[in-house]
Amino acid sequence: MTDNALEALRHALTHAGIGLPADGRVLFLRARDGVGWHAMPRSRWLHQQSFKPFADVLERSGLSVGEPESGARYPLILMLPPRQRDEARALYARASMFLESGGTVIAAMANAEGAKSGERDFRAVFGSAEVLSKHHCRVFWSTPQAAAVDASLVEEWMALDALVEIAEGAYFSRPGLFAWDRVDPASALLVSVLPASITGAVADLGAGYGYLGCEVLRRCPGVEVIDLYEAEGRALQAAHRNVARAMETRSKPARSEVIWHDVRTGLNRSYDAIVSNPPFHQGRADQPELGQAFIAAAAGALKPGGRFWLVANRHLPYEATLLSRFHHVVVRAEQAGFKVFEAEGVRS
Repeated sequence: MTDNALEALRHALTHAGIGLPADGRVLFLRARDGVGWHAMPRSRWLHQQSFKPFADVLERSGLSVGEPESGARYPLILMLPPRQRDEARALYARASMFLESGGTVIAAMANAEGAKSGERDFRAVFGSAEVLSKHHCRVFWSTPQAAAVDASLVEEWMALDALVEIAEGAYFSRPGLFAWDRVDPASALLVSVLPASITGAVADLGAGYGYLGCEVLRRCPGVEVIDLYEAEGRALQAAHRNVARAMETRSKPARSEVIWHDVRTGLNRSYDAIVSNPPFHQGRADQPELGQAFIAAAAGALKPGGRFWLVANRHLPYEATLLSRFHHVVVRAEQAGFKVFEAEGVRS
């Protein structure tokens, strides 16, 4: 599948006269990799990417992946802003803090992912923008003087990335995470049917800010270990805070780890029980193969006699996948377009 925003960004770099800096130093925020980029000299680029699958692709291409050091400045900053507006605004503010005096900052967004409002916000921070349209995307860039950057707006928008309390103070979250400002109804439905008798070691696959894992800790006193697996690194801090808070409610301590991991690659630990509300899209299109990969990972990580609870939109084709990996599959709840499955007896 073509990454239109990434290709539009490359087009601007190669056809709009922007050019690469003489010293080769580039910061790429929310970076992704594509075949068309492999001919570029990227040995001095730093690629920042919090989503594990994208970070893994960048690393497999031999690229430097990480976070910029405090106080570092770059003559060119590229970015692929996310759809969620507060998260994108915080990214613009962050870019301004790493931009070298006289440097250029350039962003690309798909039209269907909020490019028009993204451009307005970009202009608000950097004072001006040149724009081109390509591949159903909008690319906008600026080479602002320091005085043109709105420092008060930068400070305000940087704060948009801070952890906030949601659900009447029950959880910490931050903009851009899945269901970031509420308890997801599908996850709540799964929790409503989880038995308090769950014991031993448990995993939460696709944990987000940690709702499912925390509810397991609160409701199941026999749980001794809870591991939360999440591919979006921006969720990990919230999940840590939420797990710590859930631990305070327990009379019996449990061990816990929050793990930055692409579940599709499998798990290297075994569990007595696994819970999951898996992702089913990247961008706007349904990708049921994501959930199917989570089912495969769960089947591969369950101990003999272990059980797997999965919640998903009713229209997704997960039932056949579950039946192909487990001997026993039961629908435990069906409500508001969601289904909760319990599966056990992993097929060899």
